[in-house]
Amino acid sequence: MADILGYARVSTHHQDLESQRQRLKKVGAIKLFEDIISGKTFNRPGLDKLIVYARPNDLLCVVRLDRLGRSLKELLETVEYLKINKIGLMSLEEKIDTSSAAGELVFHVFGAIAHFERRLISERTKDGIAAARLNGKIPGRPGLNPETLDPQ
Repeated sequence: MADILGYARVSTHHQDLESQRQRLKKVGAIKLFEDIISGKTFNRPGLDKLIVYARPNDLLCVVRLDRLGRSLKELLETVEYLKINKIGLMSLEEKIDTSSAAGELVFHVFGAIAHFERRLISERTKDGIAAARLNGKIPGRPGLNPETLDPQ
């Protein structure tokens, strides 16, 4: 039987985790993991402990998806990691539960978005390099000065 593991995060000590704790307990979270850390930092010890503790088919439950990542990129990375480790995701506000067929579709949509984002970055990089070359610039690190290579 899969367990529901709750994850709560606030950004500062001035914020209160209690409302998240209550909602996570109400949906059946058997254990809570918490972080009081800014969303700017992707190093989250509580989330790391949850992932180490979780077994395949367990559900990581959050109140809102923004508790998992500050940006879409961070959220997608976390969701991809969960998928690889066969840990489900439940978000109460967004009504996502990847243990259901519809929820599994959400995992696939997240994966497609991540792939799309990687392709866009690659295309923009290639376009930037092409534009630089048209302006006479050579992309990449400059070559070493011959005197540096042979200081004699």
